[in-house]
Amino acid sequence: MQLFSVPRRGYIWLQTFTVLLVLCKSGVFAGNATKACKLASDNISEKKVLERLEPLANNVFKANVTEGKDSYTYVFQLCGDAGGVQNAGVIQVNNNDKKKTVIGLYNTTQAIGGSDWVMLIYGGGEKYDSHCNGEKRRAIIMISCNKNIVMGQLEVILEDRDRANDCFYLFELDSSAVCPAVQSHLSAGSIILIIIFCLVAVYLIGGFLFQRLIVGAKGMEQFPNYAFWVEVGNLTADGCDFVCRSKNREDSPAYRGVSTEPAEEEPEERDDHLLPM
Repeated sequence: MQLFSVPRRGYIWLQTFTVLLVLCKSGVFAGNATKACKLASDNISEKKVLERLEPLANNVFKANVTEGKDSYTYVFQLCGDAGGVQNAGVIQVNNNDKKKTVIGLYNTTQAIGGSDWVMLIYGGGEKYDSHCNGEKRRAIIMISCNKNIVMGQLEVILEDRDRANDCFYLFELDSSAVCPAVQSHLSAGSIILIIIFCLVAVYLIGGFLFQRLIVGAKGMEQFPNYAFWVEVGNLTADGCDFVCRSKNREDSPAYRGVSTEPAEEEPEERDDHLLPM
């Protein structure tokens, strides 16, 4: 027997809330996932570099390497326990005996970044047995920009242990997370012109459809606010005529010798005195 029923809309909201709760718990929306990494130096620039790697958090990267009869799996996790080992950022797993060796800890992190790359350094790993004067292991993860890959494949480049000190493991990873942000090439003036053009287009198209379909106008009357724009055109023409013309249209003609006023009638000359008497 059904004790109660959940409305369909309420059921959808319940499912959505459950999914969001699971995602938050798993860290998908964790904006501070990289805060688990403890920087060796409290440097603001290194913190900003580390924040660029936020999309890579809560992901496990693996790489397999075979050296003769030995086979190893390297596990890297950004600011997380790699392979379930506490505080381990990078570990080495011997596939023969499943022994785990900590290469670097994320609580001794260094982050160095450029415009399209980030170099992550995990120190404080387990000590070498007979190499590098028994110093602690160190992992260097070079993350390079690749706009076509969100999270690439982890690759082992080399293990440099044939020196007296400063030995390291070098890893490489491609990701779009370290790529520089694409800047818009449009200026503020261009954006304003585009907005004005779009508004004018909406006005003309919308007004045309309204006049034709709703009002039933034909011909030039389909143009929105046709009477207003005709009047604006006439007023503009009159203004240009007033400003640009230097003489009145009723001024005298171009020929200065011609007078516009009617000539006065000359008195009739009489030549009677020239007749013989």
